[in-house]
Amino acid sequence: MQGRAGKTPRKEMVIESPQQYKSLAEIEAEVEAGSQVATVKPKIIEPLDYENVLLHWKTEIISDVLRDMLQFPTDDFQISALQRQGRTLFSTVPETAEKEAHSLFVRECIKTYKSDWHVVNYKYEEYSGDFRQLPNKVLRPEKLSAHVFEVDEDVEKDEDTASLRSQKGGVSKHGWLYKGNVNGAITVTMRSFKRRYFHLAQLGDGSYNLNFYKDENTSKDPKGTIFLDSCMGVVQNSKVRRFAFELKMQDKSTFLLAADSEAEMEEWITTLNKILHSSFEQAMQEKKNGDLNDADDEHGKTELSTGDFQETFQTARDIESKMRSEARLKLFTLDPDTQKLDFSAIELNVQQFEEKFGKRVLVSCHDLLFNLQGCVAENEERPTTNVEPFYVILSLFDVQNNRKISANFHVDLNHPLVRQMTSGHGSGPNQQISGSWNDSVLEHRLASGLPEGAVRYPKQGIFSVTCPHPEIFLVARIEKVLQGGITHCTEPYMKSSDSAKMAQKVLKNAKTACGRLGQYRMPFGWAARPVFKDASGTLDKSARFSALYRQDSSKLSDEDMFKLLTDFRKPEKMAKLPVLLGNLDVTIDSVPPDLTNCVTSSYIPVGNFEGNGQSSALLEVEEFVPCIAKCSQPFTIYKNHLYVYPKHLKYDGQKCFAKARNIAVCIQFKDSDEDEAQPLKCIYGCPGGPLFTKQAYAAVLHHQQNPEFYDEIKIELPTQLHEKHHLLFTFYHVSCDSNSKKKDVVETPVGQVWLPLLKDGRVITNEQQLPVAANLPAGYLSSQDGVNKHSGLEIKWVDGGKPLFKVSTHLVSTVNTQDQHLHKFFHHCESMEMSEQASEGELVKYLKSLHAMEGHVMVNFLPTILNQLFCVLTRTTHEDVAVNVTRVMVHVVAQCHEEGLEHYLRSYVKFVLKQDPYSVTNVKTVHEELAKAMTAILKPSTDFLTSNKLLKHSWYFFEGLVKSMAHYLIEHGKVKVSRNQRFSASYYHAVETLVNMLMPHITQKYKDNLDAARNANRSLAVFIKRCFTFMNRGFVFKQINNYMNCFVPGDPKTLYEFKFEFLREVCNHEHYVPLNLPMPFWKGRIQRFQDLQLDYSLTDDFCRNHFLVGLLLREVGGALQESREIRQIAIQVLKGLMIKHTFDDRYASKSQQARLATLYLPLFGLLQENVYRLDIKESAPLDNCNVNNPREDSLVQTSMVTPQKPGSCIENALHKDVFGVISGTASPQSSTTNASSVHHADSKGSLVSTDSGNSLLDKSSDRTNSLEKNPCASALGSTVLRSDKLDQDEIKNLFMCFLHILKNMSEEALFAYWSKAASSELMDFFTLIEVCLYQFRYMGKRFIARIHEGAGPVGPDRKSLTLPVSRNRAGILHARLQQLGSLENAHTFNNSRPVHLK
Repeated sequence: MQGRAGKTPRKEMVIESPQQYKSLAEIEAEVEAGSQVATVKPKIIEPLDYENVLLHWKTEIISDVLRDMLQFPTDDFQISALQRQGRTLFSTVPETAEKEAHSLFVRECIKTYKSDWHVVNYKYEEYSGDFRQLPNKVLRPEKLSAHVFEVDEDVEKDEDTASLRSQKGGVSKHGWLYKGNVNGAITVTMRSFKRRYFHLAQLGDGSYNLNFYKDENTSKDPKGTIFLDSCMGVVQNSKVRRFAFELKMQDKSTFLLAADSEAEMEEWITTLNKILHSSFEQAMQEKKNGDLNDADDEHGKTELSTGDFQETFQTARDIESKMRSEARLKLFTLDPDTQKLDFSAIELNVQQFEEKFGKRVLVSCHDLLFNLQGCVAENEERPTTNVEPFYVILSLFDVQNNRKISANFHVDLNHPLVRQMTSGHGSGPNQQISGSWNDSVLEHRLASGLPEGAVRYPKQGIFSVTCPHPEIFLVARIEKVLQGGITHCTEPYMKSSDSAKMAQKVLKNAKTACGRLGQYRMPFGWAARPVFKDASGTLDKSARFSALYRQDSSKLSDEDMFKLLTDFRKPEKMAKLPVLLGNLDVTIDSVPPDLTNCVTSSYIPVGNFEGNGQSSALLEVEEFVPCIAKCSQPFTIYKNHLYVYPKHLKYDGQKCFAKARNIAVCIQFKDSDEDEAQPLKCIYGCPGGPLFTKQAYAAVLHHQQNPEFYDEIKIELPTQLHEKHHLLFTFYHVSCDSNSKKKDVVETPVGQVWLPLLKDGRVITNEQQLPVAANLPAGYLSSQDGVNKHSGLEIKWVDGGKPLFKVSTHLVSTVNTQDQHLHKFFHHCESMEMSEQASEGELVKYLKSLHAMEGHVMVNFLPTILNQLFCVLTRTTHEDVAVNVTRVMVHVVAQCHEEGLEHYLRSYVKFVLKQDPYSVTNVKTVHEELAKAMTAILKPSTDFLTSNKLLKHSWYFFEGLVKSMAHYLIEHGKVKVSRNQRFSASYYHAVETLVNMLMPHITQKYKDNLDAARNANRSLAVFIKRCFTFMNRGFVFKQINNYMNCFVPGDPKTLYEFKFEFLREVCNHEHYVPLNLPMPFWKGRIQRFQDLQLDYSLTDDFCRNHFLVGLLLREVGGALQESREIRQIAIQVLKGLMIKHTFDDRYASKSQQARLATLYLPLFGLLQENVYRLDIKESAPLDNCNVNNPREDSLVQTSMVTPQKPGSCIENALHKDVFGVISGTASPQSSTTNASSVHHADSKGSLVSTDSGNSLLDKSSDRTNSLEKNPCASALGSTVLRSDKLDQDEIKNLFMCFLHILKNMSEEALFAYWSKAASSELMDFFTLIEVCLYQFRYMGKRFIARIHEGAGPVGPDRKSLTLPVSRNRAGILHARLQQLGSLENAHTFNNSRPVHLK
């Protein structure tokens, strides 16, 4: 029966004998009556004052040869500034942007995009995790030394076991073959072949036999056997039978076999040849080893002939020591836990903020050809092309969500001769250049590596799709020069007859139109194709633009396009649409990683831009990312684009203008409404023109008074917008037909509309219905919505000032926000900087409003928002403001976690977070103010929802504290000063208060909110661990004590998990060893090992001087008195730490490992206190060890029931004098007889004799009757010891730790222990050694095979379980060493040399 921790802690005991314990009923009554006994808090041991101890023992530490194990390195951490590396050739922030920026939000955004990364580097951080994270990874050896043990010699006799062994590591093969009857007097014929079942079996020595049977039952004796160790080769022989092969033997004989198929024959030949090849290599290796062994044997004989026994004895020891050291692996190398993959403690790879894209698609436009072809040149020898220019506009439409998800990509695929038809309009009104603000931007981009012609005629565009799915279409809209109605202009392209004659007619009309109206466009046709096959982003490369459809003048809008695309996969509906005879050749492909000659949507060359010649560059097309948090990312570059979409003009009711039918709309961006104000040259141009223009025209519909528009105008906004910035729309009536009688006027103004860009300080992006003015007086911005605000302003409104014009805008900006809550917060902060009138009381209102901020806006401006919040936190003088700032941070952090974007928070803390330079007026620090605010939020009276979020995501705030501390120490030059003087007393008080306020949440909220409590516990552990790097280490020890004081014995399993997770994290500190000060705390020179003052039990002094390891061992000791799950958690923490010490290359030397071992010597006492719980009877296969001797079995069982006197256990094993000799305190002559008798025990018998078995059981009886002898029990707060047995995994893990310490501790420490330990403690010590032999002894392959098969243990063989079998010549050296070892052991007790523990 095994006790477990429940809601009411109870101590269960195993009743093995009525003489040992009270009745179970009495114990139950006592526990019920006084359950508080089991929950007494353990004794709190105050840690040493670490900093003062270092000063007091400074001389001893400096003079210590292992001083590196006693003190922290001086270069433990540093802060490095990493230059921000963008993917573009130069910064995306314009050179004049910082000067132009006035508002706080714009300034902070620019600062975010230009500032360097600030990273705290911990030099030894690689050593701050568990052993799996060490820089020298713990790797399993590729090949272990092969040994054959006596217990495995007869395994090959059992065919099942041999077959199993073959499957485990060798070659296995079986199947039906035909065996030829080969005889010298008989010719082999088809009839002489017999069908037999062949089975390839590997023997214990590695050789193979090929057995054959009459049927598939291989458990019978085989009909015959082919010994493959005599086989010389396997070759194909098809002379007698198809698919036959023969085995050539050493005696010139052959075995002829045949398979049923060629494939089976080749498989058999390959397998057999593989076996023969490996057998040959093994034989050569044995021969080589044998030659070496012969030489060593002759050398050994020469040594013995000298007669100098002592020299021979020494040689034997050296040979053995050298062999063991060369082949010896570290104890934990082959431990299963060492090889187990565990990613729970692996730190995330935090990356810098970088510009990320969705699924990138390379769209390549090759050609647009109509069936109507002709020669545009006057001489007929020139190439045949389209007879008029066409212009393609590509964009992505998401039919599933009814969204246009990309900007337009303009392509000019016309032949150079066709382009010349509109050359006269290349410098029209929209191409004029003037010295506007954007000239400097353009000049900067051209001078920085972007050739002016690189993006003049782009034909390849890179689209990005964040959320791909099959309902995304690539839509191509085709335009031509304005000429007339769509139906009239498309008619020639829908007929296939008289194409040559029709081409000449169309060409003539086109030349006339291009010469007169070359700058105006009209809709012509459209086409579409799907982009993706599935939602995973697989490109549908096989799809093509199946047909070119005529554009319907009544279905121009994006909404109409979505309706058409909805029916795109319905052939019956698409067949009704009029089709243009032509082909648009556009292909899509994935974007290769090494793509060159690429420019961004802002015309900035990407880093690998080559810029060779005038070759066309690849243009990245803007993606309109969905406005949802999970699709958003923090902005990292400067971008300030405005997309303008004229929608509709209702002009059928206007009476102001005589003609207003062929209406063209001209868009301009202006910064003033004065008469002489010029438009800004900031509109992105079309192919063939300059990069930026001052105005742009939408496509014109012929004879339409209520035209619809689908055009998109892209504008580069100024860095700082003001109230005068506005869009000006001018409408023109375009005369399509020239009049020779009157003056030819192409365009006539028929109205103006203006749209101020800002409203309440934010860019307007909603759809607007605006009135149209017939005239445009100066100062027109003061009149809006068809109303004259000033009497002096005379504006004539069209149609009575009705909203006739519909327009919408879309902002893609990383320096302007449309969120009103974020805008108002920054605006108020700016007001507080400029004047003292803006009160901090109102700031709380704006802070609270940030909770309503849109999720995607919060993610986009995440670094800027958090920077400003930290700035407010350190500048405020009101606690209420600081608390509300922290509440907003909690909200932001929680939102990021809910959207799965917590990696952005980690990037911010690691690379961005940095307090503004400290000044005289700003003496507050982030770490102190944040700690105080966290404490205030965690108070019981505050909002429990916010406190729960703070607990769940506390890692962010604790890491913020840590980074702030690091910056503070570096910037104030306090790294070199004493730890006591690094931080203010108020900050130490804030940290202590925070820990004390946090602990009740962890120990009480785990029932209702387990995740929050677990996360807070781990975050606190990481914070405490990192405090060792910066703060007074004695203070940190006290905080650990405060933490441990919140737990009591008998806590639920969850709290034990919390506690040991905390201890694991803290003990994984990179300088855990110096923190424990592995040094002797006494003065003077030690002359004898008996004078060593080492602690082999958990004394108060040990736990105080070596605080962390003492605390860990005390907690492990307490956990051993709990249920099995809790015991395993504790043991795993201890074992993981041991493994880490083993493979830590900083402590690889023998002396360093010996010093480390002194920290864990109290584990001896801990195991001795629990020796009665080591149930060796359960140690597999001990239950069957005596199956052949019922008498011995009954003797063991009798001893389990009848306890013996405490002294009998010692008399049944080794004599007391033996321990005296080992420890060096008694005469060796008095114990020679006993030593000899011990040595001559049968090495082939069981490793534990019946007497030793009784001794262990007697110790169980003795130990369970001596509860008052256990000093650990009272220290751990428990007065009742458990008596349930530890299971095998627990025992093995504890003994791995025990053996690790025993192997690495110095001889002096071991002798000191033996000299000072009482007889009972020595008996316990050797009992532990004895049980180790049981737990780790080799049981043979037969036993392992049965265990894997689930058949249970099998009776052991009487042959040696540990010594390798002597085979061939390789056994000579082994026998020689055995002989020398016997001589050595015979004189061990008469020799003054100490015992060497390997």
